[in-house]
Amino acid sequence: YCKLHIANCEMQNSRVFDGFSRVVQSAIYNVQFAMKLIVGLGNPGSKYDRTRHNVGFAVLDKIAGTQGAAWKRSDYQADTAKGEAGGRAFWLAKPVTFMNLSGEAVQALFSAYRFEPNHVLVVCDDLDLPLGVLRIRRGGRSGGHHGLDSIIEKVGPNFCRLRLGIGRPSGRASLEAGRPQPPITGENYVLRPFPEEDLATARDMVARAAEAALWWAAEGIDAAMNRFNGAAGTAPVRENAT
Repeated sequence: YCKLHIANCEMQNSRVFDGFSRVVQSAIYNVQFAMKLIVGLGNPGSKYDRTRHNVGFAVLDKIAGTQGAAWKRSDYQADTAKGEAGGRAFWLAKPVTFMNLSGEAVQALFSAYRFEPNHVLVVCDDLDLPLGVLRIRRGGRSGGHHGLDSIIEKVGPNFCRLRLGIGRPSGRASLEAGRPQPPITGENYVLRPFPEEDLATARDMVARAAEAALWWAAEGIDAAMNRFNGAAGTAPVRENAT
């Protein structure tokens, strides 16, 4: 009887351990290999294609081009494509809701695929960063960016961000066709294309941002921050954000 009782206990303990082991392995798999989502912010339509506000779209188009991925209009108010980095699959998404309603598309994708916030990277322009500077971080506030405002409202603030610096307008009046013009507002500035003298820097920034997003998908946010934060050719800017 005693031997039988001991054997039953050992069997039960073994089953409990095996069950616990499967749970742990599943959790590790979900953390390491769960599908990731990269969202580029912008406005749909050809008239916005080359504007400063659409650098998020430009980054995702760059990634899709290098991956040979085809865009498809999804049921989630976004154009989507699928890629892979470091053996890990990810989704690309460009909301077609217009910038200020980007959160509607992101919320629809969250609901459909159950993404964890730390597995989502949002790529957008940033007026407060000098042209050419990249900044990757976890969570935080919107910094006045209406696309980020919309996403935070719908899914919370805990997703990752990749910001591309576009600088601010000078705030000075200018001449156009010989006539004085009032200073450009931030709203008008972001909806204008990069001037000829800034195009090379902007293109380099978009290319580096595409590489940074792929690095994030493969290696995680800490590795991406340490490698890419800052301007081209400078030491990375260390982040303490949580």
